[in-house]
Amino acid sequence: MAETATTSTAVSWTQHGAWADIAQAGQLGAAGPAGVTAILQGGFGLATLIATPGGAPALSGLVESRTGITLPATPTIVSGASHDAIWSGPEQWLLRAATHDGFAELLEALSVQAAVSEQSDARAAVRLSGPQIRDALAKGVMLDLHPAAFAVGDTALTSIAHIGVHLWRLTDEPDGSVFEIMVARSMVGSFWSWFAASAAEFGCQVSIDRSTGRG
Repeated sequence: MAETATTSTAVSWTQHGAWADIAQAGQLGAAGPAGVTAILQGGFGLATLIATPGGAPALSGLVESRTGITLPATPTIVSGASHDAIWSGPEQWLLRAATHDGFAELLEALSVQAAVSEQSDARAAVRLSGPQIRDALAKGVMLDLHPAAFAVGDTALTSIAHIGVHLWRLTDEPDGSVFEIMVARSMVGSFWSWFAASAAEFGCQVSIDRSTGRG
């Protein structure tokens, strides 16, 4: 019986950021000074935290001892030097780190007080600003984003053009409000298609920050 030769083929995988092949740096829409600025985020560590029954205070204390920030009890974001805690429901949060350095070890330490799920590759984030950013977002956001209604630090789980998003407001810049939006990676293409069309009339300057998730 003749022997059959077998060969093996090595398979390699190339990791791509959430915005790869979706959005590019540069100006889109109207020419001239951009009314909207978009910074595509990358390189951050992200996890969901759900406190064990009755364990929210202990979890918040543990997070503070490891990161210097506490977990917000209301729909807000708390930011520190290298971490953010973003309210996402009663006794539930997103914990974001500027980089992956030590992030796995941090999550392991927190797992004694919470159900922890690593989400770094599951979400995409973009920071939006500019004098006309609220006008652009008003085309799809169902919330009142006026400063009197949505303050700095406020966060909300909502939808944009029927796409579920997590949105929060950061400290204002000289040219206006600053927002950050996080969306499921599987919906990035649909979200960007809507956003690019909505921001086009104002002109939108797009840049990519691969080094950190915090702009």
